This record gives sequence, structure tokens and C-alpha cells, in this order.
Amino acid sequence: MPIQTIEPRRLYRQIADQLRGLLERGEYAVGSRLPPERDLAQQLGVSRPSVREALIALEVEGRVEVRMGSGIYVLPIDAARTRTVSAEGPLETLRARALIESELAAHAAHHMSRAQVAGLRNALALMQQEVDSGHTPARGDRLFHLRIAQAAENSVLERIVGELFDERRNPLFEQLGSHFETAHSWTAAIAEHAAVIAAIASRSAAAARTAMAAHLSNSHDRFTASIGHAAPASGAPAAPRRRLARKAA
Repeated sequence: MPIQTIEPRRLYRQIADQLRGLLERGEYAVGSRLPPERDLAQQLGVSRPSVREALIALEVEGRVEVRMGSGIYVLPIDAARTRTVSAEGPLETLRARALIESELAAHAAHHMSRAQVAGLRNALALMQQEVDSGHTPARGDRLFHLRIAQAAENSVLERIVGELFDERRNPLFEQLGSHFETAHSWTAAIAEHAAVIAAIASRSAAAARTAMAAHLSNSHDRFTASIGHAAPASGAPAAPRRRLARKAA
């Protein structure tokens, strides 16, 4: 048999594969509620964000349903609806962006011209216009982050920032956003962008680095807010605890 290419599997996919196997074997009954994320993370020996990404993947696949304020429930398997999803994890992407873009913001504080800082304010105004019109401010948000990257005058860094931002369009990111992105969360994000601009305009690299890191950390935290775990509704029992194989973090 010819040698097959070995493909590294993302951690969230390993978690999703194990949970999917349990669902297919009927370990969790249809309509039952899965254990809380913190319990799954403890049993698996991984972080809660990795479990969150796995559960969102299973929701995109049509295996579970996330009910905000209640929990995550098992859906009946529908072969016509289910699909396997493989994409960059949204939370992992945000952590990568924090590492890269914090330094780019620090660099921008020393190198951006007044005209370029004005361009950041224009991008922020576009974000506000999009929110006011009831839309996700993707255009203004992307423009803001790209303009900071452009201050480095490095096409590779600009491409990386653009590509990482565009991961927002992958199905996992979109599904996660459907649960946690609101007008309120975007208002908070716009205020964080304004803080980044103020830090860059002050020519303080340290302040710019801190402001960008805080913004992307807050974005990460908004996506990991509690889904909630109320008492099971009538006819929707909590799933029994199952033994899970631990994964390397």
C-alpha cells in the first residue's frame, strides 16, 4: 500500500472527533444536554476555548444545538444535513492576531504620519456607520487593522493580517459570532479601537501595544462568555457523565 500523507489535526478537531463518536454511539441521548464546557475541558485535559471551538464545529455539522442561557443539546443525526467542517479555530486565530498585531500597533506609534492616523479615524467612523445601520462592521474593522499593518511597509505582514482577519468568514467563526456578536459587543469593540488610535497618536509604542493586545484579548473573551447551563427543561434531561480520553493541550 502506498504511503499516505500524514495531516496534522487541529486540537479542536480531535476533541470534536471524540465527541462525535460518543454521539454516534448513543452515549448522549438525542435531546439531552451535554456536560458543561468546564467539565468537558477537565475530563479531556484541554482548555475551555478548545472545547468551545469543538462544540461550535459540531453545531455547524448539525450534531448539536447551542441554546444560549441553557446549554448544548444533542440533535438527531440527519445524514442529509450533517457535514464535516475543517477550518482555523476562531479563538486560536484571535490569539495569533494578538501576538502579531500588538507589535504592529507599537511599530505604528513610531512611524504613522498624521494622515495615516486620520485614516484610522476614518475606518473607525465607517465601523460606526455600519453598526448604526444594523450591519456587522466588517469593512471598517478590516480597513482599520490593515491600515495599522500598512504602517510597517511590509507586504508580507499586510497579507498575513488580511488573511487572519478574513478567517472571520469561515463557518466556525461565523457560527460563533452568531451567538456572541451584538450591537453591544460591537460598541465595546469600537471603543477599544478608539483607544488604539489614541495610543498610536500619542506616539507611545508601549501604550499602542497594550491597547491592541487588550482589544484582541477582549474579543477572545467575548467569544468565550458563558453559554449558560440552566436546569434541564422538561423532556430534555442532562446527559450522564461519560469517560473521555484526555488530549494533550
